Amino acid sequence: MRNLILGAASAIMLCFSASAQIQTPQASPHSVIEQMVGLTTVKIDYSRPSARGRAVYGELVPFGRLWRTGANANTTVTFSDDVIIAGKTLKAGKYALYTQPKVDSWDIIFYTDTNNWGLPEKWDETKEAVRTSVKPEFLNRSVETLTIGMNALDADFGYLEIAWEKTMAAVKIEVPTRATALKSIEEAMSGPTAGSYFAAAQYFYQSNADLTKALTWIDAAINLTPKGEEVPFYMYRQKALIQAKTGDKEGALASAKLSLQGAEKAGNADYIKMNKDSINEWSKK
Repeated sequence: MRNLILGAASAIMLCFSASAQIQTPQASPHSVIEQMVGLTTVKIDYSRPSARGRAVYGELVPFGRLWRTGANANTTVTFSDDVIIAGKTLKAGKYALYTQPKVDSWDIIFYTDTNNWGLPEKWDETKEAVRTSVKPEFLNRSVETLTIGMNALDADFGYLEIAWEKTMAAVKIEVPTRATALKSIEEAMSGPTAGSYFAAAQYFYQSNADLTKALTWIDAAINLTPKGEEVPFYMYRQKALIQAKTGDKEGALASAKLSLQGAEKAGNADYIKMNKDSINEWSKK
């Protein structure tokens, strides 16, 4: 009887152990972020340790030594396009992110082997796709949990920032927005629509590129408006902005007035205000 009871208890325990899963929080939670920089996707995959009262740099992370820059598996950064770091081209792809913090400078390293748990057993300099040195910034606040992200974003670049404790190291990542956009524009122009012409003109205006081309393209967008339909007020608005930037205030005023008329018919308060403000500003010059 006793053996039967023990056997039943063992069976129950086996069933319990097979079905139950104990869940506990990670000491260094996993994080994945994706950030568009211009037209390039940057993905950062890392685990985030916290200070928890410990001194970080100089103790937990010794100065002068290579650091995994995170916890657990490799911290990785993936780029959808070729990028430029410190004047060096880094091919599109996935890289392990390592650093070598020092008191007055940090080495930031993009390493081609991403299959390590922390640091490689043997460091291979031939796998350093890019290594660059940056000056750390000392913060007036304390960052409890390691934070890596893309910030200070522009259409053509962003900064990969590594912040923990009271230190932040940032490296500039330049992306090929202009080249990608131009290629897209050229491809679209093989069979352009009004929307393609408008997008091309808008991009050239915003990026301070060839405004003569921008004006040609916005006129093409306007001219492609189907007969019997009114030209969209946002197209006239874009034309007015391009004309103003070229110094053609009279043309800009005329286009802004057409945009205003269209916006009033459509009841678009934002464009009504923008056009009225511009007409008032340009009339004074």
